[in-house]
Amino acid sequence: MRLSPPDLGTLLWIVLLFNAMGCIQSIRCKPKSFRESIIVLEVNSSIDSTPTSIDESSSVVLRYRTPHFRASARVLVPPVAGKETWTVGWIQACNHMEFYNKYGTKGMSSWELPDLRDGKIQAISDSDGVNYPWYGNTTETCTIVGPTKKATKFTVSMNDNFYPSVTWGVPVSDSNLPQLSSIRRDQSFTTWLVAINQATAETLVLQTICWRMQLHIEVDPDKPLGQRATLREPVAQEQPHVLGKNEPIPPNAMVKPNANDAQVLMWRPKTGDPIVVIPPKY
Repeated sequence: MRLSPPDLGTLLWIVLLFNAMGCIQSIRCKPKSFRESIIVLEVNSSIDSTPTSIDESSSVVLRYRTPHFRASARVLVPPVAGKETWTVGWIQACNHMEFYNKYGTKGMSSWELPDLRDGKIQAISDSDGVNYPWYGNTTETCTIVGPTKKATKFTVSMNDNFYPSVTWGVPVSDSNLPQLSSIRRDQSFTTWLVAINQATAETLVLQTICWRMQLHIEVDPDKPLGQRATLREPVAQEQPHVLGKNEPIPPNAMVKPNANDAQVLMWRPKTGDPIVVIPPKY
């Protein structure tokens, strides 16, 4: 059977297509980079449903413990061909903080992050203060040292909550007379699942979570110890948001100082100038 010219053209197009597919297949056969091959299989994030607990056992301070924020991720890394070392784990930064303890008509104490408060930085590291930039280095991270012959599957997890002490008396007074009348706290955080190349510092953001913790405790200092504090709204916290589109990590979230070392305790009286009660640690 004789082929007509259009059929010859079609045949030539098929030959060229298969050649092109062969080229594509050969490219795909090359080892993928770490960036291309790492897979996040599952991400879970929540804040415990238990309300904040209040402890009035001390005559000097009120203590409270908030529910835990929790995040975990299952990650799969196919065999790594090169001599590369990657750490995968959680990095967290605080991007908003209001923390006020009111003492009736006397004034209020407040924990503050000056650079964040003044808008000089977008966020501040919430690292453990040792393993920058990581939130921690136990369950929070996993390190893969290439070359590896087999795929590596692992889980990295973290949790966070607040457990502070607030003095019953005015913090700049020698008197321990109970005058604490309310505690308000509102903090926001961004938590990233990240892979970092230990040699090149190449950083891959794999997942982004945003969460917030709010607190309002009303205190009647005239009542007996053990009966003074009442938890107000919100009793249950808003659940974290796992973002569909990743957010970049601000530079200050990767380096010293962390929030614990940068925070300052101020006394802000109703009248008169503010006083630094506890300066920053750095």
